[in-house]
Amino acid sequence: MQVCFLGAPMDLGADRRGVDIGASAIRYAGLQDALQKLGYLVHDTGNITVAQPESRPAGNSHLKYLEPIVHASEELAALVTEALQKGEVPLVLGGDHSISLGSISGVARAHQDIGVLWVDAHGDFNTEETTPSGNIHGMVLAALAGLGHERLTHLGGWSPKLSHSTIAIVGARALDREEQVLLRAQRIAVFTMSDIDQRGISAIMRDALAVVGQHGNPIHLSFDMDALDPQEAPGVGTPVRGGLSYREAHLAMEMLADTNRLVSMDVVEVNPILDRENATAQLAVELILSALGKKIL
Repeated sequence: MQVCFLGAPMDLGADRRGVDIGASAIRYAGLQDALQKLGYLVHDTGNITVAQPESRPAGNSHLKYLEPIVHASEELAALVTEALQKGEVPLVLGGDHSISLGSISGVARAHQDIGVLWVDAHGDFNTEETTPSGNIHGMVLAALAGLGHERLTHLGGWSPKLSHSTIAIVGARALDREEQVLLRAQRIAVFTMSDIDQRGISAIMRDALAVVGQHGNPIHLSFDMDALDPQEAPGVGTPVRGGLSYREAHLAMEMLADTNRLVSMDVVEVNPILDRENATAQLAVELILSALGKKIL
């Protein structure tokens, strides 16, 4: 199997700078060599071009940097679709979570009825009406589900990209009040850290995978490194205490790999400026390997 790396050095979708060099940090942590040792062929296409915040006005305070984000997302979506058509597994390295607008749009163009496993401390299910910050990285999942500004929802010319019934959020613990209302109204499957505390990650992942793969769907993984506890992953864009442990995260990825339905993934929000000795990027590499089939024995 061949894996195609796509770097998306995006930090327009968030307030805190530094995640734009996350893709480089993950590469530097030895991702290519590790995947080759696992038996994969690796094709690194480099990075897409993304405007820097200093070079553009933020624009609408409820949709900051909308146009450059849409432009980069269109380029990324085309590259992801191309990789899938070649039989490759696209692995998109962020960048903030707004890159998932492009990566998942590209997958949805190639695969109908995809399921999305969204591993994240946040729901990213705001719209321009509900957002407290105006940051698009907090709106992207709602946009993919057809909710929000037309420039986001209709990227590539159609909407919605995802069925609400095949989305599962795992690890949530920081949801905005109006976002909670929207998630309930749209009946999105949300598995919080409280759920994981009570039932354990194994039971939660069985339920989440049943949601995203309920019709034999191909699965896209969107993994925000802030899903982990900051003690495990200190170098993230928006850290929130009380997250996944090292082993919980690995078991989640191992269970995903066992489905044999993973067709694509993005890994986002690694911020080397806030990291310690590239520990978060190294952990990202380990989790990618688990998702792609690495076993303890």
